[in-house]
Amino acid sequence: MSPFRGSAPFTKEWQHFKLQRADGVATITFDRPDKLNALTFEMYADLRDLFAEIPHRDDTRVVVLRGEGRAFCSGGDVDEIIGATLQMRPDELLAFTRMTGDVVRAMRESPAPVIAAIHGTAAGAGSVLALASDFRVMARSAKFAFLFTKVGLAGADMGAAYLLPRLVGLGRATQLLLLGDSLPAERAERWGLVSELVDDGDVDAAARRLAERLASGPAQACSLTKSLLTRELDMDLTGAVELEAMTQALLMKGDDYREFHAAFTGRREPQWKGR
Repeated sequence: MSPFRGSAPFTKEWQHFKLQRADGVATITFDRPDKLNALTFEMYADLRDLFAEIPHRDDTRVVVLRGEGRAFCSGGDVDEIIGATLQMRPDELLAFTRMTGDVVRAMRESPAPVIAAIHGTAAGAGSVLALASDFRVMARSAKFAFLFTKVGLAGADMGAAYLLPRLVGLGRATQLLLLGDSLPAERAERWGLVSELVDDGDVDAAARRLAERLASGPAQACSLTKSLLTRELDMDLTGAVELEAMTQALLMKGDDYREFHAAFTGRREPQWKGR
């Protein structure tokens, strides 16, 4: 994490979702259960700003996204967003759509791995937030739905047309984004969208176990692995190999690399410091 801060303080209170921090894990809970956790303009802005803060904090090694009630996230609120956008000028609309993309970009560039704990429905923008996460822990009864074409918009939204083909291939991404049909959890697992499929009611516990495992591990090594996975998507092999060589050389001067050797030779478990 960056040690450098300017005049702007960290946000003390996030008003448009719940945030809990414990033992290196930041848990974001969408808490509009009566609306199936539909997103508002303010929720998007808070997500963008929270993920922008994470690289500067030393108390967040992992982020968990979850929803209260019957769903993970049903996408943009029909009344508060879709209805409002009908009255907006083109420059206002572009500012909004850029903001939604900024959320996804910040998630992918965050040094902290992101886990989506999915139950019920992950639809529309909710499905893209899950897609932008590094891990998707999903209940057997849950489903994805990339619904954008069903509201008259392009299925390519918030980076979906960039991220989805890289996980499931172009053919299946085309099917999901053009048709907007629901994708049940078990099929999503076969297609490569699910990191861990669990029984209904076990999603939060499974996500917590994964978060604790990541948070207690070699955080800097995990963070840089995530960064390389993201950056190398658009690099040629020569550039990727060189970037990995430089990264490994830097990590070989880190405390965790030295700690592994001491633990191995001392026949004990390593005590990771995250640096």
